[in-house]
Amino acid sequence: MRRSRRRALALATATAALALPAAVGCSAVSKALDCVQTADAIASSVDDLGRAVSNATDNPAQADQALNDIDNNLSSLKKKTDNADLSKAVDNLNKAVGNVRTAIKNGDNTPDISPVKDAAKEVGKVCTP
Repeated sequence: MRRSRRRALALATATAALALPAAVGCSAVSKALDCVQTADAIASSVDDLGRAVSNATDNPAQADQALNDIDNNLSSLKKKTDNADLSKAVDNLNKAVGNVRTAIKNGDNTPDISPVKDAAKEVGKVCTP
């Protein structure tokens, strides 16, 4: 009887020990997938921003909406990561978005969005597995 209990306990312990790294690995994969999906959404929003800035005289609210979309995606990404490189890339993109937003508020209908594009590329690089 004791032998079967020990065997069952040993089997349960071994199963738990094998399952733990798999669960941690799945968590890392899930985080990476979230990062890639958010980076893709950011890239799409940056494309929208580029189109909006080129049409700023026709629809100035479009640029503001694209900037809001980028802000929302960055906020989501920042909450999901503990990666220092990604946090730095997100901070740089936040700063670039803030600069474009300020330029638009100050009356610049064609602000330079190249820093936003560059920072978004950096987020994409960091998120690429």
